[in-house]
This record gives sequence, structure tokens and C-alpha cells, in this order.
Amino acid sequence: MNIKPLIIAVENTEIFKTMKIKVLEKNNELILLGLVIGTFGNASAKEGSSMLIKPSGVDLSLISKNDISVVEINSGKLVSGKKPSSDTPTHLELYRSFPQLGGITHTHSPYATAWAQAGNSIPCLGTTHADYWRGEIPVTRPMTEKEIYGDYEKETGKVIVETIKKVCVEPLECPGVLVNSHGSFTWGKTIEEAVKNAEMLEYIAKLSWLTNQLNPSTPAIPPSLHSRHFTRKHGPQSYYGQEDS
Repeated sequence: MNIKPLIIAVENTEIFKTMKIKVLEKNNELILLGLVIGTFGNASAKEGSSMLIKPSGVDLSLISKNDISVVEINSGKLVSGKKPSSDTPTHLELYRSFPQLGGITHTHSPYATAWAQAGNSIPCLGTTHADYWRGEIPVTRPMTEKEIYGDYEKETGKVIVETIKKVCVEPLECPGVLVNSHGSFTWGKTIEEAVKNAEMLEYIAKLSWLTNQLNPSTPAIPPSLHSRHFTRKHGPQSYYGQEDS
């Protein structure tokens, strides 16, 4: 008897069909938010042992949910759909390193990418930033020649993981980085959170740039204020928003 792998059976369930629609919608949302132009960006979601991501180099207006690429996280093998995004190895490295992640985005949004191209982390200059990131928004170190000419996209993921492990105890408290000379990656417990964090990263990057135009010597806010704003929204002491029903 020819028994198909379990992942194929799972991929055909209703939840996978729903996830394909959601991933397509969230990739389109990045465009509507002005975070992605052309094919410069992508969003992925984790479902079980698989990742769903947009296909490589395609116009989203021309694809259906069945074209969404489904990739097995551990092996990196394509399960169904079109050839996946060239950034797939980066997403896979993040999912393998941080199992708590459920969604990831990559964009070349203007202000965040400008900071990345300058090789600068974004300091916390105000409470808008503090509401979403526990610390600064870090920039990765420049990649080495060996990394660039090797398995480039996988090495990009490794550099992101290296950066996060240096600056964050919990990656969900530092839900995004700037990749030196490249762009931004954000993540969350869900693909919805990852997209929201991409939107907020770009907004924070813009605010920080504007602040520096008015006063290049603006200091980071005090740690006490930073911590107060972060913890009122995140963690066991949070009280912002509505209680779950």
C-alpha cells in the first residue's frame, strides 16, 4: 500500500485551506499598508509542522490560495503550491530557532529600510516605540563575504537569530529587526501580529527619523518610562485593552 506522508493529509484539511486564504490576504495587506511595492516583501504563517508563504516573484493579484507555497519546516521541502519565496530559508531559520513564532514578515518599507541601509539601530525616543519593543529596534551586523556567497538567505536568518539572542530574552518582546543594508523582518505569535508589527516598525522608524531632524541629540527615554509603557501592554502585569471573555 502506498501511504502518503501525514503532512500531505494535514495540508488538505479545512484549517490548511483557511490558512492559505489568510496568508494570501496578509501578503496583500502589506501592499495596502504601503509596506511592500512590487515583489519586495512577503509574509508567512506556521501551521503545525509546516510554513505557508507567498510564491517567489509573483504578482499577488494573479494568484489564488492554491498557489500559496506550503513548506515543511524541518526539512525545507515543498509540500504543495508554487516555488516558494526566495526568502523561505530565512523564515525557516527563524521558525526553527524560535518555536513560539507563528508568523513572520519581510519588507523593504521606506523608513525602516533607510535605517537598515544606514546600519543604525532605532533607539527608543518615545512611548510609541516603548509600547511595542522592550528595547531598541536592533540592526544586525554586516554579513561576511563567506555568508553572502554561501547559503545567503539561510545565513541571513542565522544573523537575525544571533542578533535577537544578544538583545532579547524573549523574541516576542523584540518583535522585529533591521537587517543591515537590506530591510526589516518582524514576527509575532500569529501572522496578524507579524503584519501589525511590520506596520508599527515602519511608523516608529518614521517618527524616529523626524525626531532626529528636529533634534539630532534627542536622548532615549528613561528605562523606567520605557518599561512602564511596555509592561502595561505585555506580560502578566498588562492592563491595556479589554479582558478576554
